[in-house]
Amino acid sequence: MSSIGLFSLRNLLEFFRRGSVFFILLIIVALLSLLSERFLTINNILTVALQTSIIALAGIGMTFTIITGGIDLSVGSVAALCGALAAGLAVRNQIGTYPAIAVALLAGAFVGAINGALIVWGRIPPFVATLAMLAAARGLTLVYTQGRPIAGLDERFVFWGTGELLGIPIPVIVLVVVAILAYLLLSKTAFGLHVYAVGGGEETARLAGIKINRVKLGVYVISGLCAGLAGVILTARLWSAQPNSGVLLELDAIAAAVLGGTSLAGGTGGIGGTIAGAFIIGALSNGLNLLEIPSYNQQVVKGLVFISAVLLDYFLKRRWKKTIPIGTG
Repeated sequence: MSSIGLFSLRNLLEFFRRGSVFFILLIIVALLSLLSERFLTINNILTVALQTSIIALAGIGMTFTIITGGIDLSVGSVAALCGALAAGLAVRNQIGTYPAIAVALLAGAFVGAINGALIVWGRIPPFVATLAMLAAARGLTLVYTQGRPIAGLDERFVFWGTGELLGIPIPVIVLVVVAILAYLLLSKTAFGLHVYAVGGGEETARLAGIKINRVKLGVYVISGLCAGLAGVILTARLWSAQPNSGVLLELDAIAAAVLGGTSLAGGTGGIGGTIAGAFIIGALSNGLNLLEIPSYNQQVVKGLVFISAVLLDYFLKRRWKKTIPIGTG
């Protein structure tokens, strides 16, 4: 192959490799638009964005932990706990909507800090530590709610799940703000650089003078905070705190991050890809519902799409590496 052809192929594959998740999202949107005329309407697009916001918020926190080579299986339970805590403090204890939400978010960050402490100082693998927290947080939620929904939320609370600003749902606006802040933190700060360095190799990062324990603790605090925020918004959307809310949210968050290009081996990933991955999940769920496909068949379709997306991304990355001649950067 000539050098010009090799250069062109390499550039083309690099273009698709970097944007593979976005191309997959466009393909899914195009197919669903052809199959259902109701899919690509303004109202439905806003509905998809609203439904996706919870997954994306949890996925943002998950992205930080996975980049360091860890994982957080507790986000669904933490979301339920924080949502219940916010609703309980606002309704039962009547401390006010915003103080209740603030306490709930602090609780999410605190649970994340416990996860980080177990991993950093307890030397417990992230999978085990966060799996234990998944059970503990879900149990605390059931105890706090006594297994019953907490209803009676006021309009200020419900606004964060059902309100709109200039026709855009508030949860979508919250997602955009959080995504921008997370992007800036991950790509424009020393902390973000350290997150990637820890995921790329802990020993190398330690030799470079990076405080590994501080970085790991920080990413789990961020994950807990994002999960808490997702839980509060989910509670506001449902007009009540449901003891079993957030079940399997952690799996959707992991899927969003991995579909978005975040490697489970650590060291690579980004916020933009995670958002696109979350929208793949949201668009699929919405489109399959519009097509009136039974729920048990939807799981099969989603699984096949996810496998295809990951295989395509892997193929593009592997093929791209093969086009790089020896001796080039």
